[in-house]
Amino acid sequence: MTTTATVPTADPAASAPPAARGRGRVALRRFAANRNALTGAVVLLLLFLLAFAGPYLTPWSHTDIDYSALREAPSADHWWGTNRIGQDVYAQVLHGLQKSLLIGLLTALTATVLASVVGACAGYFGGWTDRIMTFFIDLLLVFPAFLIIAIVSPRLRERGWIVFVGLLAVFGWMITARVVRSMTRSLKEREFVRAAQLMGVHPLRIIARHILPNVSSFLIVDATIAVGGAVMSETGLSYFGFGVQPPDVSLGTLIADGSDAALTYPWMFFFAAGLLVVFVLAVNFLGDGLRDALDPTSGHHRTRRRPRRKGTTHDRAAR
Repeated sequence: MTTTATVPTADPAASAPPAARGRGRVALRRFAANRNALTGAVVLLLLFLLAFAGPYLTPWSHTDIDYSALREAPSADHWWGTNRIGQDVYAQVLHGLQKSLLIGLLTALTATVLASVVGACAGYFGGWTDRIMTFFIDLLLVFPAFLIIAIVSPRLRERGWIVFVGLLAVFGWMITARVVRSMTRSLKEREFVRAAQLMGVHPLRIIARHILPNVSSFLIVDATIAVGGAVMSETGLSYFGFGVQPPDVSLGTLIADGSDAALTYPWMFFFAAGLLVVFVLAVNFLGDGLRDALDPTSGHHRTRRRPRRKGTTHDRAAR
C-alpha cells in the first residue's frame, strides 16, 4: 500500500513579509489616531463626491443661461445664485472644482513618477548619468516656471488643458527628484541591494523592486501635498488668464470673474474661494498625517521617556 504525501498549499496572506504587514498596521493605527488627518481625508472624500456627483442634483448645466435671473441671490431655483450673465453658480463651481481636481491629480501623479524615475536612476547609476541628470534638474530649477508657463500656454491653447497639465508637471518634479536621488544613494549601500547585485539582477529591476518601494512612503506624502500645490498653481495661472480658457471653467477662472463683485454679489466669489481654501487645508492635514504615520522618526510618535521618580536625586545625594 503506497501513501502519497500531500504538499500543503501556501497561504497567500502568510506569503507576505511579516515586517511589511507589521509596518502597515502600525502606520494605519497612527493615521487613525490622528484626528486632523482623518478630518482631511473625510473632507477630501466629500469634496470629490460633491464635484463629481453634485452636478446630477441640479437641472442646470455650467453652460446654461437663465436670462430672467441675472446676478440673482441664492434661491430655490439657483441654490448658489447666478452670475452676471445668468449662469448657475452651483453648476459652475462644481464643474470648476472637477477641472481643478483633475488637473491637480494628473499633475501630481505625472511629476511624482518623473521624479522617482529620474532621481532613482541618477542615485543608483552615479557617474556621468548622475552628473547629466543633476545638471538637467538644476537647470530647470533656475528657470522661472510661472513666467515660462504664462508665455507658452497661450500658444498651446487650442490643444486643451492636458497640455497645461504637462507644463505644470514639467516644472514640478525637480526638488522631489533630488530627495529621491539622495535616498537612493544611501539605499544602494544596503545589504539587500548588494545581494541583488551579486546575484546578477538587472539594475532597472533592482530600482523597481528594491529602491522605489523603500522610498514609497516619501513619494506618497510628497504626491499628496503636490496635489494641493498643483491646484494652487492652476488657480493662480487661470486667475491671470494663462490656465484654463473659456468656455471651460476652473476655480481660478471663477475666482477671477467674481473678484470684482466679492462685496456686492458675494455668492459669485466666496463659494469658489471657500472650496479652494477647504481643499488646500484638507490636503495639508492629510499630508501631515501620512508623514507622521509612515515616518517612524516623526516627532508625534517618538518614544516617550520615562518620568523620573521624585526624590531620586535627593536620595542619591543623601547616600
